[in-house]
Amino acid sequence: MSQHPETLSWHGTLDGHVRMIEQTLLPTEHRVIEVSTVEDMIGAIRRLAVRGAPAIGVAAAYGVVLGIQHLHEAHRDEVLAAAENACDQLATSRPTAVNLFWALERMRTKAKSLHGEGATGADLCQALLEEAQGIHLSDRDTCRRIGEHGAALLKKDQAILTHCNAGALATGGMGTALAPVYVATEQGKNIRVYADETRPLLQGARITAWELSEAGIDVTVITDGMAARVMGEGRIDCVIVGSDRITRGGDVCNKIGTYGVAIAARHHGLPFYVAAPLSTVDPKLLDGKDIPIEERNPEEIISGLGRRITPEGSKIYNPAFDVTPRELVTAIITEVGVIENPSQKKMEAALKGAGICF
Repeated sequence: MSQHPETLSWHGTLDGHVRMIEQTLLPTEHRVIEVSTVEDMIGAIRRLAVRGAPAIGVAAAYGVVLGIQHLHEAHRDEVLAAAENACDQLATSRPTAVNLFWALERMRTKAKSLHGEGATGADLCQALLEEAQGIHLSDRDTCRRIGEHGAALLKKDQAILTHCNAGALATGGMGTALAPVYVATEQGKNIRVYADETRPLLQGARITAWELSEAGIDVTVITDGMAARVMGEGRIDCVIVGSDRITRGGDVCNKIGTYGVAIAARHHGLPFYVAAPLSTVDPKLLDGKDIPIEERNPEEIISGLGRRITPEGSKIYNPAFDVTPRELVTAIITEVGVIENPSQKKMEAALKGAGICF
């Protein structure tokens, strides 16, 4: 079985802390940091020490625990207020990844339900830790099921193109887009991966390539501008990417540059797959144009390679994500199965089947 890294974990009991890989240092340094406050968790999410929609959701859930763990002897009203405050703070960390808000809503709901039942402050604190751990365990299981459904689409000796990182380092498990690669590798299918570098922060070159290399999987890094050329040379059999938010209509938001990859894949007749849990679907949004797109610091482009690479006075536009319309998506690979040619009707059916209201 190919081994994948564990991006974050809770250590200890209620008075414990989170350990996570500091992803901004990869691939030159593999450092594990400890996060023990809500403020530190917000900082880790904002600076991309932890990134990827599912991993952000898990991190946020643990962040709520960090905000209430010292109140195990307090009254339940004080614990509930602290949990609500932690959720409000963590919700400001990043705007696009819907898993962040999904996980925080689960934590809010758990806290309110137990408070209403008259649980003690200690009971409330312990229950919130168990809820966060449950979110983490559920994500591991979800990733595995995504991997199994996705691996069924892959044939022996195929080459996959991926953009950004949607592997173990973006989740609480084995990944979303890379999960089919890991499972197919376990099945002996000898899968190869081409990883777009993913400008401006190079998550593909720094993180995807590192993760796959550590797992012993054949990986080739290409620049973003090479994707269409590599497809035209017949080197790619399909594209698999992750997602930070999917609308109820089937439009897909992912790292900037994904839309262009989807257009190139359609031109070359290649399947374009999106691998994501149903928790990434925002049931409130129908159209991709309504997805809030995070615009990040211009310095990521100005000095993205360690020194200034743009002239003084030039303007910078730095959206972190783009939206691929459903018409370009061959299928969405979820934990409950593969949604081919996604449409509003098919997305709503999947959500209903999973008990998700909209």
